[in-house]
Amino acid sequence: MLPPKPYKKSPIDPMSDTQISDRLEVDNTAVLMELAGPQSNLLAEVARQSGAEVSLRGNVIHLLGAEEDVRLARRFLSGAAELVGKGFDITVNDVAGSIRGLRTDPNRSLTELLDETIIVTTKRKPIRPKSAAQQLYVEAIRTHDLTFGIGPAGTGKTYLAMAMAAAALMQKKVKRIILARPAVEAGEKLGFLPGDMAEKVNPYLRPLYDALNDMLDFERVEQLRERGAIEVAPLAFMRGRTLNDSFVILDEAQNATSEQMRMFLTRLGFGSKCVVTGDITQTDLPHGARSGLREARELLSETEGISFCRFSDVDVVRHPLVQKIVVAYEARDERLWREKEREQEQRRAERARSETP
Repeated sequence: MLPPKPYKKSPIDPMSDTQISDRLEVDNTAVLMELAGPQSNLLAEVARQSGAEVSLRGNVIHLLGAEEDVRLARRFLSGAAELVGKGFDITVNDVAGSIRGLRTDPNRSLTELLDETIIVTTKRKPIRPKSAAQQLYVEAIRTHDLTFGIGPAGTGKTYLAMAMAAAALMQKKVKRIILARPAVEAGEKLGFLPGDMAEKVNPYLRPLYDALNDMLDFERVEQLRERGAIEVAPLAFMRGRTLNDSFVILDEAQNATSEQMRMFLTRLGFGSKCVVTGDITQTDLPHGARSGLREARELLSETEGISFCRFSDVDVVRHPLVQKIVVAYEARDERLWREKEREQEQRRAERARSETP
């Protein structure tokens, strides 16, 4: 058994917060060891993210700190114990995102947050959402024929959509997966790349192949591609087609023009499901071109049968630095927007003064 050892984010100022204590008893030793993690690093991360002091004595986890911090740590640990007992793997990387989700929604438990499973094949570990927004996204894909996932990089928009598509194909709910992506350059021209057109656009489609190969064996993916059950193509190649009995994903949709988005959305046929993902803050279209994703959000957000799921920095599941980067850029964008609004307001005021007799 692990020796008693406290883990805490920072010393608690007794003058600023009333300290409370709590305890969580875990009878199953195997669950307790998984919950603690190697060298108790998982408990240490819980303490760091929640702000509560966490210590392990015997089979009891003790919590001490400000009431809000202790309650947050308790919610995470009790839910984590339940999920670990079901065979769920919780890593240090899961802790930060999960605690952010619990802090954002005080009425939601960790099991409600994470206990949504996507089984692609029985040979691979099941894929589970890691935030409330991801869970709502998966549920929306299950229940809607057209779902939009809009948010910053690293929030799992494309990966979860790919998992749902692969699961649907393996369960024979659809006959094929079609993955499309605009072949728009991010700072360099296609003409600079070697090879014919197929070779030029392949780098833009590589992330979709990577996600597929993460869920299915490479040989299986190649077999399905050869049979036409998996198709990866530039968005422009979708024109003139009707996509029946298919799971269709449009990735990086912020780089689709208004005309391309309209064309793509009207390809959907009978027995098909479509997911459109993108980040409207990272458009690589030429200056002045209107993003089809932004326009679709404005036109279709109230349309029955279509679901729009929005992600934020809270849902970032990549390296912790990614979340900080997203927050920094969003703050910059907000500042620039406010400055633009002020300039426009000043121009309106000056114009009004000049027109006053």
